Amino acid sequence: MVDVTGPRNAVRLLGSRARAHNVHARRHGFTLVEVVIVLAISGILASALVPLGELAVQRSRERELRMALREIRTALDNYKRIWDEGRLVRQVGETGYPPSLDVLVEGVVDARSPDKRRIYLLRRLPRDPFADPAVPAAASWGRRSYESPPDAPSEGRDVFDVYSRAAGTGLNGVPYRQW
Repeated sequence: MVDVTGPRNAVRLLGSRARAHNVHARRHGFTLVEVVIVLAISGILASALVPLGELAVQRSRERELRMALREIRTALDNYKRIWDEGRLVRQVGETGYPPSLDVLVEGVVDARSPDKRRIYLLRRLPRDPFADPAVPAAASWGRRSYESPPDAPSEGRDVFDVYSRAAGTGLNGVPYRQW
């Protein structure tokens, strides 16, 4: 049998325990190189996600634009339909389209109603999501009158159609003004 209680063996045992303890203590933390590598990888992943976030925001605004255009155009078509049905008082020279976008929200008097009830076509006028938020909703849209050609829309006595005044191009490659 080997005697491990001697002074020489005690130092040897303590030394090996101390070294084992040192190795174990180093494994509890990360080295500077490991931290730098993790930060570099995180930065690369974050820089790849930023364009995806911007794309999601643009997609959301385009969806809002499509819905707003559909809502206003449906209201314009409904105004024309009730005018054609004779539910609005007709004036000579009218086209059957509203004189302004605000009329769709304010309502029009139903000519067939004995108590002169109003017909409301919109609860509120949606705004162009690409327009300046300080601009009123009605002024955020470009308006085309019935008399203007489709390739050169201009305002006139009525509102036949609306379009976005935004200068950009959609993800589908079509300029927002042509939506």
